[in-house]
Formats: sequence, structure tokens, C-alpha cells
Amino acid sequence: QVQLVESGGGLVQAGGSLRLSCEAFGRAFSRRAMGWFRQAPEQEREFVAGVYWSGGSTYYGDSAKGRFTISRDNAKNTMYLQMNSLKPEDTAAYYCAAGDIDTVVRGARYPYWGQGTQVTVSS
Repeated sequence: QVQLVESGGGLVQAGGSLRLSCEAFGRAFSRRAMGWFRQAPEQEREFVAGVYWSGGSTYYGDSAKGRFTISRDNAKNTMYLQMNSLKPEDTAAYYCAAGDIDTVVRGARYPYWGQGTQVTVSS
């Protein structure tokens, strides 16, 4: 059983920062790709950022470029999302995902998902 557990969400004022964490538990699994997605009420799920676990290549959605940074710690089996200069439109549930897949941006391809952590940015 593979389990992804997100943490680090919360309430922050516009312009503030948060760091989300996603720790992988369970049996060893191959995960070429990991990613962060978000979904606001009545909106479609949106790709935020992704990383290829072995090589470390990173990719960002347009809303994250220049403000968010994705990283991973192999030893801790943990992926992070540093979010700076947060805006009210960043308010959403943030989910991490992992899989032995060759794409980081396509949410439908990920087999493993966390339960989500809420980020709320007040104006």
C-alpha cells in the first residue's frame, strides 16, 4: 500500500508564504514523477508543479511560475512546494500525486494521490 500525506496548508494573508510537504509511506514503489495539483470549488483540477524524481527536472504551471518552487528530498521520501507571494486566487485544496509515469503534468496518469491540504489566502 502506498500512501501520500500532505501537510503545511493553512490560512495566510496575501503576499505571504507557505511550504507544503508530501511524504510517501508504504512499500517501495517506483515513482518517476511526482506533482502538485490544486482544485478550487467548482473549478477543474489544475497542474501546479511537477518533478522527475531521479533527475530532478522541474516543471511549473503558468500560475506557479516565478512564485512557487518544487523540490524533493530523496532521503526523506518527501516532496515540497514552497509558495511565495501568495494571492487570493491561490486558494484551493492542494494535492500531491506520484507514479511511475513519463509525464508530470497530466493528472489523470497518476495512480497515487494524497488526501489534500487546504490553502486559503485572504486579501
